[in-house]
Amino acid sequence: MSINISTYKTREKPVSQGKPSDLGFLKMELNHGFSDKNRTEFYKEFATLLTSGVDFRKALEILKNQQKKKVHQRLIGDITASIIRGKSLFEALKDSGKFTPYEYFSIKIGEETRKLGEVLAGLSQYFDRKVKMRRQIVSVLTYPAFVLALTFGVLYFMLRFVVPMFSTVFKQFGKELPSLTKKIILLSENFSTITLVFIGVLVCLIGGHLFFKNKEGYRARQAWVLLRIPFFGKLTQKIYITRFCQSLSLLLGAKTPLITSLDLVQKMILFHPLESSLKEIKADIGKGVLFSAGLEKHSIYDFKLVSMVRVAEQINKLDEMFERLALQYDEETQHQTKMIGVVLEPMIIVIIGSIVGVVLIAMYSPMFDLSKILQN
Repeated sequence: MSINISTYKTREKPVSQGKPSDLGFLKMELNHGFSDKNRTEFYKEFATLLTSGVDFRKALEILKNQQKKKVHQRLIGDITASIIRGKSLFEALKDSGKFTPYEYFSIKIGEETRKLGEVLAGLSQYFDRKVKMRRQIVSVLTYPAFVLALTFGVLYFMLRFVVPMFSTVFKQFGKELPSLTKKIILLSENFSTITLVFIGVLVCLIGGHLFFKNKEGYRARQAWVLLRIPFFGKLTQKIYITRFCQSLSLLLGAKTPLITSLDLVQKMILFHPLESSLKEIKADIGKGVLFSAGLEKHSIYDFKLVSMVRVAEQINKLDEMFERLALQYDEETQHQTKMIGVVLEPMIIVIIGSIVGVVLIAMYSPMFDLSKILQN
């Protein structure tokens, strides 16, 4: 059994226009209001109902009545209507325009192999891991973002109001000021201009990213830079490798051919190093090269993954191996995310203390000379 998705074309209202940025793991992925959390609940409850012996139509009616949002009720109602008209679940999901190719092709495989319940449970687990990972990353980055914003506010107040008051006092005495004090006063006098320039540069960078984000060269360069950022580069690699293993575990567990599975994974995980490597790996497999040998040619896949896949090929247990690897990488990702949070907090405190300390030293160092002048 094989599914040809090479000729797949998006509908007039596709889920995503073009290829999203490689930073997509840091964004809330909402597809017309049907978020990953909604998908987790939908697939989990759907799998439970089907494995309990409830028929398609009744299961979808129950799921529809459980939805709190009308847009979700309409979506499930449209899927139910399509199935009543004789379409398969795969066709109904595809025609709705609200689901990714990875989801509905996985479901098609489940229907053809009579393992729909297992596939739905696997999809639920997949999206549940995505939701948990996103929440963990957001929780780690929320505190540093808040503290940095607060630091900028304090710095703005000091440079706009505190430093000018000291500067006025210093000018009255006409005393030569220390070099550090002169620089802080100069920064204070030009702070508004510097802020506007910074905002302008930031807007240009965001605009350039939005304009070039679908360009092949830009996406390749962006991923190259991202993977070389200390701490965050390794975390990014682990996140996408985790998704890679989870996807293959689900598809191979449903007895999907390896080439078809890799094709689906390539369409689902839109991260340039993975996409470009999977193209070459599929070509190598077509020439008779082992899957592990194909993975070994690309640095995005670490030694542990390659060696474990090589063992799994020898014992013909690829699906089980990828399931174990997915769990291992998921645990490592969670641990690494927590460690980044632990490291960032003291670093930010040191940075804040250094900034405030430099400004205070620059303002108070001339006061010692002024006290001598006043005494004389």
